Amino acid sequence: MTEKRPLGGLRLPSTRDMAWNMVQLGSLALAVALAFVIRFEGILDTQNIDSMCSCLGILVPVQFFMLLAIAGGRSSIRGLTLRDLWQIIFGITMGLAVAAPVAIITQASIPRSIWVIDWFIAISLLGGLRGAACEIGDFIRRRSLGPASRILIVGTCPSSEAVVRAIQSDNSQKEHRVVVGMIAKQQDRNLVGRSTSGISVLGTTKNINRIIDTHRIDEVMLLSQTFLGSEVAELQKQCAETGCTATIIPAIHTLLSGKVHMQPRPIDIADLLGRQAVDTDTDGLTRWLCNKTIVVTGASGSIGSELCRQLIKHGPQELVVLDRSETGLFWVERELNDAHSSTTIIPSITDITDADRVSHVFTEYRPDIVFHAAAYKHVPLMEQHPGEAIKNIPLATSILARAADKHDVETFVMISTDKAVNPTSVMGCCKRVAEMLVQLIADESKTQFSTVRFGNVLNSAGSVVPVFREQILRGGPITVTHPDIERYFMTIPEAARLVIQAGLLGNGGEVFVLDMGEPIRIADLAHDMVRLSNLEVGRDIEIRYTGLRPGEKLYEELFTEHEKLQDTAHPKIHSAEIKAVGVESTDVVIEQLTTVLHRPADEVRVLLHQLVPEYMLPKKVDAAEAIAGQIGTPQEIPLKRSA
Repeated sequence: MTEKRPLGGLRLPSTRDMAWNMVQLGSLALAVALAFVIRFEGILDTQNIDSMCSCLGILVPVQFFMLLAIAGGRSSIRGLTLRDLWQIIFGITMGLAVAAPVAIITQASIPRSIWVIDWFIAISLLGGLRGAACEIGDFIRRRSLGPASRILIVGTCPSSEAVVRAIQSDNSQKEHRVVVGMIAKQQDRNLVGRSTSGISVLGTTKNINRIIDTHRIDEVMLLSQTFLGSEVAELQKQCAETGCTATIIPAIHTLLSGKVHMQPRPIDIADLLGRQAVDTDTDGLTRWLCNKTIVVTGASGSIGSELCRQLIKHGPQELVVLDRSETGLFWVERELNDAHSSTTIIPSITDITDADRVSHVFTEYRPDIVFHAAAYKHVPLMEQHPGEAIKNIPLATSILARAADKHDVETFVMISTDKAVNPTSVMGCCKRVAEMLVQLIADESKTQFSTVRFGNVLNSAGSVVPVFREQILRGGPITVTHPDIERYFMTIPEAARLVIQAGLLGNGGEVFVLDMGEPIRIADLAHDMVRLSNLEVGRDIEIRYTGLRPGEKLYEELFTEHEKLQDTAHPKIHSAEIKAVGVESTDVVIEQLTTVLHRPADEVRVLLHQLVPEYMLPKKVDAAEAIAGQIGTPQEIPLKRSA
């Protein structure tokens, strides 16, 4: 119900509030009358009636206004909690404490025992009436919503009581829910038989199927912070076998803070991934980023836009969101401005392969920090367009890095990929060359350059999850290239936070590797998404294996056998000690890359192989070695070989 607000912003009580206030006022008056009847055993002479009238005139108004003051000027009958009961007790007690001196001053003849009797009766009446009103309201609501949905809560923790209360008292639900019981994790089986808020712990996750069948459960709600991703996947699978709906309960702290209603949501693929929340040095990041001018390239992309969302939380003075997509830039600028941050958002339509345009942007805004997130990412397309991959990845990176060096940027962070490790694709090889160029420029610059290398991000545009989701909506088939192909995954917010944290840790020249956890089989991911859609592989939808695409690996690596990982100050960020092939002259490599931009694809691959020897040429390109003389042999390109 919307609140009535007259001019000046003052709130008027609603009709429901006014009705309840009248009930409270009548209850307080009835409490006084009953107190006198009990005190004088039902015999009220003229003197007792005069005394009762004095008490009604003094005690009732004071108690009433005390109750209103404690309730913040508004009475509610939407629930009866211990806090509500305490407010009633406190209001009645304070009313007596204030009314008693008034009675003495006015010389009202009120027996002292009346105060004590009235205290008990008033609390009992108000508490009882409020509880009864809640029950009647719940009964009417349940009748209007139809049969109750029987709920089983999976997981026990210190905040379980708050969850049960939130489910039982939430009036925003579109259907009536009743909590039948709870079940604990297997290691907490000692809790079986105990109860929380009157709800029994019926068993453990080991026998969840039997409990669902025995108690006719309609919906299973999981406390998400209680379980790992693999455990959520197994529980969801068991629920699917019984035909029971499985949902995730929101974070406990949001319920306790009262910011959201109790609205369980469907289990998402990110829940099955089981990535834990990332802790970052918030104070340190704010000290580093506050009042700075920051450039983010690829700002309308999945990672770039999330970097922007995270960065404005730390109070930079200006955030230059840079992208060549006009539409993408429009939407990200609009979203960032809607966040009402103190940061000035500056959209810049810029092609980072245009050195003059990049130089103009750096000259105009004088950035302190640059996050380079712009790049192509689709392996098969880059196999078909290797010249474009070179232009957009290593050459564009060198343009940005040199501009950062020239304009005295403090920190430059480049985002790389696990595909740069022992690359089998043009895209991965180009990323590796870009890493090498950044390291070379870092050796001769005051700017702190660093590279952050990680795997796939979940739900990014054009990635496997949205593709699978679209295929499921079409009814299939879901296409997977190989039954054993696997990839590392993390969520977009997690990746962005760790990239920013790595920028703080950098001293110059490092290649940081993010902790990606364990790799996930893409076929398993497809099965999980089908099951989350309440479908069954083979019966409702087909998974079709299409074969590895050009440049595609069965599995990815985050570092090579020559790269030694070292710990950093953050447990999820490691530093790779690079001992692989390096390049002595940045200018020579850039010249070679520029030369082959518009040459046949095979010639481009030959040059990439010369720069990154671990990049294995496709068999059909082996004959192209004879062409190498046209673009420079390996001996003609100055290379620094590993020891």
